Amino acid sequence: MARACPMRNALALAMLLAATVQADAAAWTQKRHHWQVISSVEVARAWKGFDGHGAADAPIRFDKYYTKSWGEWGWNDRLTFILAPEYSMATSSWNGGQPVAAIDVGAEAGARWRVTDSFGVLSLQATLKYAGPYDLSHGPIQKFGSSGRGASRSVEARLLYGTSFKFWGRDAFVDVEAAERFISAPRPNETSLDLTAGLWFGKNTMALAQSFNTISGGEGEAPYTYFRAHKVEVSLVRCMGARWSIQLGAFAAPAGQNSVMEQGFALSLWRHN
Repeated sequence: MARACPMRNALALAMLLAATVQADAAAWTQKRHHWQVISSVEVARAWKGFDGHGAADAPIRFDKYYTKSWGEWGWNDRLTFILAPEYSMATSSWNGGQPVAAIDVGAEAGARWRVTDSFGVLSLQATLKYAGPYDLSHGPIQKFGSSGRGASRSVEARLLYGTSFKFWGRDAFVDVEAAERFISAPRPNETSLDLTAGLWFGKNTMALAQSFNTISGGEGEAPYTYFRAHKVEVSLVRCMGARWSIQLGAFAAPAGQNSVMEQGFALSLWRHN
């Protein structure tokens, strides 16, 4: 991509810039036998929710703590392997009622293949994920109840495109991703669209603006229901040396349906060779 920290490969810093909250990759791949790990923690709260018509008047109280480590290793310059464990816990209550708690422990693994870099970078990614019945990485506690079933399985196919350019004389990039998740019952399948834009300020600081959008299918079983969640995040990435970077961001959900109006912050620590 555009610019990198001193002593770093030109692509190394930016190839996982979307690795907070929902988006866990970018179109760029790791170089041969190079690796990168991003460890993130997210704290979110909501005092209202979006009802079945998308109105922001559902009397919901929601608190969530979410951690994830996204690791990548380059088999060669075009093929990158992925491993990402996560843990989250959340509580919610409806109209001041008794809080309901949920815990999710999950793990995701897969690979990303760079199709071409002749007009930007176009990649394909496939992952398999096992998680708890809620998968609190991006969704609310659906209907605030338990299905009584065990872990869910999710197969995701993702198309990624990224390109770099000059903007007001500064190095910049955009990353656009579309994915389809095929999830085991009782959860519905999901479609996601994630957008990221980055702009360098000097050699060591980058500003990011991101949009995460998830729309569920309508085939979920009770207590799951159709939902859509839209979230925006702004953050700063700061190089702390040749191998370390730190990212701090804030996010909010401006729209949705059968989802929560969550807002909060995310902190990520990056390490690479």
